[in-house]
This record gives sequence, structure tokens and C-alpha cells, in this order.
Amino acid sequence: MGFSTVGKKKVASHAVLLVLDLVVLGLAVKVNKFNEFFYVADLFPLALSIVTLVFLFFMISIDFALDHSWTGFPQTEIGVLGILSILWLSFNAFSTSRWKDMPMNCGSIPLDFPAERTWCRDVQALKAFVWITFAVCAGIVLCTARYCITQRQRGNKHIFSMPLSRYRSRLNPTSHYTTYSAGRGSEFLQQFEKI
Repeated sequence: MGFSTVGKKKVASHAVLLVLDLVVLGLAVKVNKFNEFFYVADLFPLALSIVTLVFLFFMISIDFALDHSWTGFPQTEIGVLGILSILWLSFNAFSTSRWKDMPMNCGSIPLDFPAERTWCRDVQALKAFVWITFAVCAGIVLCTARYCITQRQRGNKHIFSMPLSRYRSRLNPTSHYTTYSAGRGSEFLQQFEKI
């Protein structure tokens, strides 16, 4: 079974998060290389971007490979991305507080120090991208939770028993995990089943 409309949006949001995470990883490596991997405030974004990259790659890969992947279930995605959001928030708060003495205007650094000017611009970009990554990660969690709660309130209780990438509101799960019956089972059709 192919991805549903909701599933395509979910994969697109994960792809956006993955691209942002790769940007943070690249900037964090560049900033840490300049400081020879010494400052903890610079190491946190590096470590967390690697952890996020591993989890996202794992979740996306298994979701593509298996029709009924447990990593694609809404409760798993909300849990994993929720924990990552909390980690991004706490590490970003720590790192940003440590970077507060950095000049906001990197042009104020004398021209005699081109490496320091480049490092300053990289740190400023890293500051921006770590917060954007947090916002996107938290946004995915909130949107997924809101969508799932809304669907459950509409009577689509099967949203929590299948991967979100294959979720269709008009389908109910049958006894087997990988096949889904068509339709909700209207009262009109149930009359003919009794005959």
C-alpha cells in the first residue's frame, strides 16, 4: 500500500527536518573545527544533530521499507520527536546563553582577523539554525498530535493502530496488519450482510 496524503505530508515534514539537521551538523562541525572541539556550548549542537540524524534516518528508512512499521505509528513519532524537541530546547538554551558574549555584528571584528570573522558568522548562523530546527521539530510534534486527536474524535480510532504514512480516514484495520478493509461499514450495507 502506498503512502496516503497525510503520509506524504509527514514524509515531507521529516525531509525538511532532515535538511535543517544536516545544515546544523555542517555548521557545528565548522564551528567546532575552529575551536578544536573544545567548548561544550559548541559540542551540544554537533552531538544533538548527529542523534537527530540517526533517529530520522532510522524512522524514515523503516517507514519506507515496511508497510506496518512501528516507527511510523503516531505514538512513536510523537514520543521520539517530542523527546528530541525537549533536548533541542534545553541544549539550545544552554548554548545560546554561552554564546551571548559573541558580537552580533561580525563586521565589528577587525579585517586583520578573517578566520575569526568567518567563525563569528558561522556561530551566528548556527544560533539561528538550532532554533529553527527546534521550532520545526516541535511543530511536527504538535501538528501530528493535533491531527491524531482530531481524527480519533471523529471516530477514526484506527489512527493509532497503523503507521501514519499509510493512514486513510475511511479505512478500518482488519485482523491482519498489512491489509485494510475499504469503507467504514454503513448501516445500509450491514443490512445486506444479515440476509
